[in-house]
Amino acid sequence: MAKKKEFTPSEELSYEHAYAELQAIIASIENDAVSIDDLAQKVKRAGELVNFCRSKLRTAESEINTLIKQMNDETAPE
Repeated sequence: MAKKKEFTPSEELSYEHAYAELQAIIASIENDAVSIDDLAQKVKRAGELVNFCRSKLRTAESEINTLIKQMNDETAPE
């Protein structure tokens, strides 16, 4: 089975790649495909990915809310 690529902090990591890697980690843990020696490392990486995804989602939400506010301000009667 091909091993999924893990991104290092110096690489550009997108939400989609982080989510895919997180899903792969979850699947390997659920299928008992992770040795007990690697479990702590996988859980740590999963935590990093969850934090990264949360940050991306919060940033996107903030940007969307700002855009909506701007659109509402532009269309509001004077």
